[in-house]
Amino acid sequence: MKKVNAWESYDEEELAKVEYLAGTYKKFLSSAKTERECVKYFTELLKKNGYIDIQDAIREKIKLVPGDRVYACCMDKQLIAFQIGRDPIEKGMNILGAHIDSPRMDVKQNPLYEDKGFAYLDTHYYGGIKKYQWVTLPLALHGVIVKKDGTVVNVCIGEKDDDPVFCVTDLLIHLAGKQMGKTGTTVVEGENLDLLVGNRPISKEEWDEAAKSLPLESDTSRDEVDDKKEMPGRRIKMAVKRNILKILAEKYGITEQDFVSAELEIVPAGRARDAGLDRSMIMGYGHDDRVCAYPSMLALLEVKDLKKTGVCILVDKEEIGSVGATGMQSRFFENMVAELIGLTGDYTDLKLRRALMNSCMLSSDVSAGYDPLYANVFEAKNAAYLGHGLCFNKFTGSRGKSGSNDANAEYMAKIRKIMEDSDTCYQTSELGRVDEGGGGTIAYIMANLGMQVIDSGIAVLNMHAPWEVVSKADIYEALKGYEAFLLEA
Repeated sequence: MKKVNAWESYDEEELAKVEYLAGTYKKFLSSAKTERECVKYFTELLKKNGYIDIQDAIREKIKLVPGDRVYACCMDKQLIAFQIGRDPIEKGMNILGAHIDSPRMDVKQNPLYEDKGFAYLDTHYYGGIKKYQWVTLPLALHGVIVKKDGTVVNVCIGEKDDDPVFCVTDLLIHLAGKQMGKTGTTVVEGENLDLLVGNRPISKEEWDEAAKSLPLESDTSRDEVDDKKEMPGRRIKMAVKRNILKILAEKYGITEQDFVSAELEIVPAGRARDAGLDRSMIMGYGHDDRVCAYPSMLALLEVKDLKKTGVCILVDKEEIGSVGATGMQSRFFENMVAELIGLTGDYTDLKLRRALMNSCMLSSDVSAGYDPLYANVFEAKNAAYLGHGLCFNKFTGSRGKSGSNDANAEYMAKIRKIMEDSDTCYQTSELGRVDEGGGGTIAYIMANLGMQVIDSGIAVLNMHAPWEVVSKADIYEALKGYEAFLLEA
């Protein structure tokens, strides 16, 4: 298959569309760095476009008809949007699916500690990362803290210009002789990926004064004063940690124990930016897989008068195996399709099984972009290239396609026709040379339901690094391809 550079086909009008889409995408990527933030962003967008919560439709016993639009949210970390088509749902749906979690570091449940005058948050990395890439970067803290009374405290520190940022420290080169002899997997140990959050101690007088009005419950409350003499400004144990607790109590009204019921994610601080002197690319955190999630949702919002019901699924936990209630392996999607059948007519289990089996899906996830600096791990004829359009991976997996969906030839032919009839620039690819590695997506999970599924997505450089790179042209071609897929009867 000859690979075509999409940039060579654009006139001035299309170039303007490419830039406009890239601009809106950069704003999204900069503001939605966690699953919860993505779900909130897209839920607001769905509401603006006339979508209603499926739970409201169930409660009010609304009968859905062709053209109606509903969405379903699971635990604020998975989102499904449906646009009802003219055909009965049991005849199948056209489904776009992507994931909205990305590699990062998570704060542990008992995280805050002090060591030799520094306060840290203990972390556990999430997903496949090169640990050494996450040191010395400006990092931000995003997430929620839920107090015992159910109050949800939203946290976002490090993104505003006047916010502080955080970092994981690294050893200076002058003392790193032994460290530099280690392998890449051990040069930075997972337990050393702790977030530096403070260095200033609080005096006992400041602590005692703050305790009069702030919730300062902490395991530090049992610690004695270091200096037993009665004198102003005497030091107390863990004074730096106590100062962090005071700041958290002042800003968020939380105690140290509230970390137990928190979900705090550590991500690179800063916004997505144009990359390259020609501004042809975008560098940002979380392209994997929000660069597929964004055009998938936009495509569903753009299309109208569908023959088959159109669906966009945005799921959590893909980076750790699609497990849990908000991952693709949960029954949430099946349950919501069952509810949808009930709202459009009489539900039966047979109709649900037929609806799933008769559906077609693009399982959208990023593909490894060919990098000439590391050409030895790619097979050039079957690699994905930035700027060459939407990627289709017939198979993924590793060690003999293990864990892959491996789409059949008939479905691949159907996809070719859809892309070419819509003048979408596309390419086929695989994830590196045979035996070099590999990876998986949510495709095989949906294929277990009997539907036709193929992996599709966008080529990425620096995949799973704190800052990844994509082509603006590929986002535009993905949107075109996704719209054409949803319109296919």
